Amino acid sequence: MDNSGKEKEAIQLMADADKKVKTSGSFLGGMFGGPHKVEEACEMYCRAANMFKMAKNWKAAGNAFCQAARIHMQLQNKHDSATSFIDAGNAFKKADPSEAIKCLNAAVDIYTDMGRFTIAAKHHITIAEIYESELVDIEKAIAHYEQAADYYKGEESISSANKCLLKVGAYAAQLEQYAKAIEIYEQVGSSTMDNPLLKYSAKEYFFKASLCHFIVDELNAKLAVEKYEEMFPAFSDSRECKLLKKLLDAHEEQNCEAFTEAIKEFDSISRLDQWQTTMLLRIKKTIQGDEGDLK
Repeated sequence: MDNSGKEKEAIQLMADADKKVKTSGSFLGGMFGGPHKVEEACEMYCRAANMFKMAKNWKAAGNAFCQAARIHMQLQNKHDSATSFIDAGNAFKKADPSEAIKCLNAAVDIYTDMGRFTIAAKHHITIAEIYESELVDIEKAIAHYEQAADYYKGEESISSANKCLLKVGAYAAQLEQYAKAIEIYEQVGSSTMDNPLLKYSAKEYFFKASLCHFIVDELNAKLAVEKYEEMFPAFSDSRECKLLKKLLDAHEEQNCEAFTEAIKEFDSISRLDQWQTTMLLRIKKTIQGDEGDLK
């Protein structure tokens, strides 16, 4: 379907809206329905934005939504302003990720000012995801996941906060910030082990914390495993705990073959994910004579 006509119409609407905004600010315009003209202009910007969307001109759509957002703010319509900034962010995501982040941050500022922390947290996650996948800036992604987690905690949405923290934990370990990762995995493990619906996941978090300990120091890992068994007795019977004990023995003996064999055996029943594989490779590299893979 040819939407080039829509684009032309949108460009005309933008020009008409700009004209209305200008005349509303003049002396005569102010006397003859200034605020009403601005509201009309705002509506026109939104209509133009949607037409640009139909024509898949995402940058122009984003700019039009931004214009609407600024006018809503001028008219003290905070909620509508935030909604328009979100619409702008969603359009820019398809064309200009950095601009999308600016718009989403503007919306987040409005929502936090209004005390709408759960919505603000949701958009912090969107920003984090753009940093992850589009701009590949993991440090900034971490900062936004942490902010989202803080807001969720403040609103007592613990499971949503934990989801964000687990993202932070995974990235922290990848960046070799092991102390930070351990703290997060222990915190999330402790908060889930008493929940009948979530306690099955606790063993995974204690396993991940143990792997981080293991990379830093073998003795630390041994003590951590004992601590987790004490805190959460079900951990002792888990395949993860049994694997850790085999790996600790193999590492103590500097037995590369036994280390690899234990991992293969575990992986044949429960597939190790990319993160776990990366951490296990880091541990294996501390064994003398290691070849550097898990095969």
